[in-house]
Amino acid sequence: MSNSFDKLDKILSTESSDIIDVDSDSTAIEIVSDDKGDIKKDYDYTRANLYSLIEKGQEAINGILELAGEGGSPRAYEVAGQLIKSVADTTDKLMDLQKKLKDVEEESTKSTTNVTNNSLFVGSTAELSKLLKQGFLNSKE
Repeated sequence: MSNSFDKLDKILSTESSDIIDVDSDSTAIEIVSDDKGDIKKDYDYTRANLYSLIEKGQEAINGILELAGEGGSPRAYEVAGQLIKSVADTTDKLMDLQKKLKDVEEESTKSTTNVTNNSLFVGSTAELSKLLKQGFLNSKE
């Protein structure tokens, strides 16, 4: 019995009996994502990485300042200054991360309750002025 997979069987050194048929009626797996869990997980991961970078940066600052003090090289002081700026930027990113998480949490809990009251008058300007005059007279009484 000739099969359309004979060439593939020959190339891959397989037999046609190795092929598994998949029913089209098989059950599909539905992936449900938990956005709040993912956000919290990403926040925790990013926060941990930022803390690690800050700690390593401070260790590097201590080392480069010690090296600069011993050698007196202007380049070592320049590198120390750049490293201090980098660590300061990382701490700012940590604070921005807090703000972003707060914004995301507020956005998810915020419900919009916009009420728009539109009044439409259909008529002539003479009728409108007459109604306005009546309204002013009624409010004064």
